[in-house]
This record gives sequence, C-alpha cells and structure tokens, in this order.
Amino acid sequence: MLLSALLLLISTAEAQLSSNFYDSTCPNALTTIRAGIQAAVRTEQRMAASLIRLHFHDCFVQGCDASILLDDTSSITSEKTARPNANSVRGYEVIDDVKSQLESQCPGIVSCADIVAVAARDASEAVNGPTWTVNLGRRDSTGASRAGAESDLPGFNDPLDRLVERFDAKGLSARDMVALSGSHTIGQTRCATFRGRIYGNGSDIDADFAATRRGQCPSVAGDGNNNLAPLDLVTPNSFDNNYFRNLMERRGLLQSDQVLFSGGSTDSIVDEYSRDASAFNSDFAAAMVRMGDIEPLTGSQGEVRRVCTVVNAAA
Repeated sequence: MLLSALLLLISTAEAQLSSNFYDSTCPNALTTIRAGIQAAVRTEQRMAASLIRLHFHDCFVQGCDASILLDDTSSITSEKTARPNANSVRGYEVIDDVKSQLESQCPGIVSCADIVAVAARDASEAVNGPTWTVNLGRRDSTGASRAGAESDLPGFNDPLDRLVERFDAKGLSARDMVALSGSHTIGQTRCATFRGRIYGNGSDIDADFAATRRGQCPSVAGDGNNNLAPLDLVTPNSFDNNYFRNLMERRGLLQSDQVLFSGGSTDSIVDEYSRDASAFNSDFAAAMVRMGDIEPLTGSQGEVRRVCTVVNAAA
C-alpha cells in the first residue's frame, strides 16, 4: 500500500514537472548551470561524482527539495551534519556559485532543487557518462530533516536486503538500485568507510585487492580515517561499467557495493551490466530520472530560495 501511494506521488510529480519549465522565465538557466558544472569538474574531476551523490542524498530525504543544502539555524537542524553526510557529501559551494549566477540573471526563478538535479546530469556528461532529460519545476523546502538523513540513506555496511528495502521505500526497484550504484565507477571514499572490509579477511574480497587497499588505509580506527581511495582502482575517472566487473572479481571497495554480487538476487543484473555498457548507461539514466521525481514540491508548495543555504525569511 505504501509503495502504491509513493508510485502515485511519483507519477503525479512527473505530470507537474516539465523539461521546458524555465524556457520563458529564465531561458539561459540550463546553459548557465552546465557552464558552472563543467568548470567545476575541470578544476577537480572528483566533483562529478560528488554532484551526482549530492542529488541522491537530497532526494532520499523528504524528496528532491534541496533540504540538504540548508545550514543550521535556531529553527533548522541541518542534514549536512547527519552521519551519512558529514565529512562525506560535498559540492555545496558549486551549487551556491551557480545559484548566485542565476539570481543575477533571473532573481527568484530557478530553484535550488532544480539546480541540484541538473547539476547531477551535467556532471555525468562532463565525465563522458550518460545523459538524460531533467524534468524541472521543483521548489525548495523550508525545512530539513536530520532524522530523515540518519534513517533513510543507505549505509556503507548495509546488507542486500536492507538496501533493497531502502530503495523500495522510495519507489525504486532493485534494478534501479544496481544501476544507481554504478555511479561508484567514479569518485573516492574515505578509509573509515572501507576499513572493516579490507581488514576483515572475508571470503567476499580478493586478497590481492585487499592488500593493495590497505596501503591507503591503516588498520587502527581513527588513524587515517579521512584518507581517500578511488572506488574503482582501474579507471577511477572514467564513467564506465568497470565497477561491475570489479564486483564480479570481489573487488568492490564498499561492503554495500560487493553485496550486489554475493550470491543474491542482484547477481544477474551486475553480470548483465558488466557485459553490456549500453544497458547500464540506459538504465542509469532512467533511474536518475525516476530518482529525481521522488516527492518534489511543486506549484505553491515550499519556495524558491534566493540563497540555497537559508530559507527566504532568513536570507
């Protein structure tokens, strides 16, 4: 019943959002966003993965409403400091810079939520990844949910059934989940997120791979926690399907990645994507569209923030 209601909300959102939403009110919006994202990725290639992840972490907490961008105030507890986001999610300043440019062109028109959604698409394009049409017209929340960030976002040690459950709660299928996880073909992660896996001597990790990764991550908790390592050691800056080949060789860096190929229900999807890059790219794009349609605020709901980090009343 809950899933049916959520799917109805998503289909309703699709009807209310449109790809040409800003054509008359801010015709250069998409061009401005793309230029800002391309510049950011040229400066730091890792930013492509960060912006895709920012969109994901926004949408999984009370919908795609830019709540993740809000800072702490006397009445708002920011999602930025929630356990899954702290010292992890980044790219906020890129969104702020693009928003500032858009405010000078079209004051009060383009929402922060839409900027985050478009930025994810443009970030994928910037590293030769898939592209997709972004539906627009989201509005920004006037509050955040740190509790929602703590409870709804997937964890790096989640077992497969828990991951499937988390995505299902957002109206996304197991296939969507595997496709979206493929964004880990780019980007880096902190030692603290994979220490347990590389020192656990489990049967689900290649011994040589574990030994190599230990060079970037000391065994003592706290020591080197913030050391970064590429999620895909082979082609860390290329958006490709090598991530899935890694999983089949027991070379997934995060436990939540490797469980996608561990004798469970998603093995066949991983195998398919490892052999068919076009299928992965197509499914990733479609899953990003579906994720971007999770419970957006539309019409008169919420607001269009003038500054992404604060609600208008406090701006």
